[in-house]
Amino acid sequence: MTATVPVGPPDQGSIHHRLRLRPLGLRRRLLLILTLGSMGLSLFLAITTYGLTRSNVVTQRDESSVDATRRNAQLVTSSLRGNPPNVQDALDALRGFGVQRPLIWYRPSQDWYGGSGRFQAAVLPEELVRRVVTDAIPARMILDVAGETNLVVGWPLPDVGAYFEFFSMGDINSTLGSVRLALALASAITTGLGVMVGVFAAQRSVRPLGAAAQAAKSFASGRLDTRLEVTDDPDLSVLADSFNEMAAALQQRVERDARFASDVSHELRSPLMTLSASVEVMEARRDEMPERARAALDLLSSDVTRFKGLVEDLLEISRFDAGAVRLHLEELLVAEFVRQAVAISSVPTARMTTTQRSETLLIEGDRRRLARVIANLLDNARIHGAMADSGEVTISVQEIPESDGQVSKVQIAVEDHGGGVPADERSLIFARFARGGSAGRRSSSDGAGLGLALVDEHIRLHGGRVWVEDRLDREAGARFVIELPAEELAPEEIAHEEIAT
Repeated sequence: MTATVPVGPPDQGSIHHRLRLRPLGLRRRLLLILTLGSMGLSLFLAITTYGLTRSNVVTQRDESSVDATRRNAQLVTSSLRGNPPNVQDALDALRGFGVQRPLIWYRPSQDWYGGSGRFQAAVLPEELVRRVVTDAIPARMILDVAGETNLVVGWPLPDVGAYFEFFSMGDINSTLGSVRLALALASAITTGLGVMVGVFAAQRSVRPLGAAAQAAKSFASGRLDTRLEVTDDPDLSVLADSFNEMAAALQQRVERDARFASDVSHELRSPLMTLSASVEVMEARRDEMPERARAALDLLSSDVTRFKGLVEDLLEISRFDAGAVRLHLEELLVAEFVRQAVAISSVPTARMTTTQRSETLLIEGDRRRLARVIANLLDNARIHGAMADSGEVTISVQEIPESDGQVSKVQIAVEDHGGGVPADERSLIFARFARGGSAGRRSSSDGAGLGLALVDEHIRLHGGRVWVEDRLDREAGARFVIELPAEELAPEEIAHEEIAT
């Protein structure tokens, strides 16, 4: 058997679905906003601080360099205007004051003096030389001399030439580098603190929503007296008051509806008992009736039985709504219990299959209610599963092993050979009075749509779940599955059960 692999382009819808980002929750959005805010603020402060620091340091160095150049230029002017003028004396005087990088252009000789090493006249920009020498205007410029940043200040010397001096900016660059590192560390610390504050603030901000969600979940599970704690916070008080008002209104409505259903059911029981007794009396004199009267009696008896079941279901539903259901728990061997429940159901001939391991599974449940669950599922299969025409009802019991091999759940499945349940109705058929899309094709004796609702209620009380799916063998029909918590009997307990049997 070979598998066919499509060679066409991938489905664009699936690509968009995979590329679509998962929306962020409120807590993550708050954390992201606070993190980005703290990061942006720290970067803004760091950039502003660095810019101001750099501007102040460079300005101070520029002013001090200009002042030093002006003083040194006055010294050079005095030396060159002496009698006789001597450039070397001017250079010696500058070095005596600690000037390391002087450069003199002497007008009478049209030559440069004092340049040492890298700091020669050749590195001076023509624009700077022309402005100072030709235009006689003081000027300064930042140059890169052999990889070292220098501030060059030129000062014109009237009648004798011009004076230039190189000032290293290396110490300023080192200082600014230290400032950058300090600001980077401060930004990182500020951002980290912002993240911590964001986590705390997000948790504090979302906590009321979590309490509201927990209260809503509790209310939905049947605790109708759930309320949010009233707070003095003007913003949260609106949420709490609105939720409490909604919960109180819903509680009143649910309790009113539950009382109505319970009262109606109780009121119907008396005439129902009278009808049942009358039917029994007529059944006792059935042989004296004509054929048409017998047919009418059969219809009456069938409707009274159906009516009785409906009243019992309504009473049970009203107990669920009122929270008056109490489970009488006992330990039950799953496979044996299911056999007994099938034997007393409306389909005692249902074929049952079990696994060897499921024979030793134990559940803790209310025997009467779980038997009612099995009976309702078998009734549903009998009525809607085309049992008489196309097949039988089967019930199976199997264990669900966990990753470590231990059994923690058991599944009880009822399969029929009917038309199945459409996918869009599978979540609706467990609702009250829901009879599915085929309800219009059923007879009037098919029930009122409470059987599966009671199944769902009973199974949820036992901590399990129920659902419907297609048959595993792909044949026509439906497969109703009950899943309940279970545990496996120990070997000595199994031996004790066998001896007791």
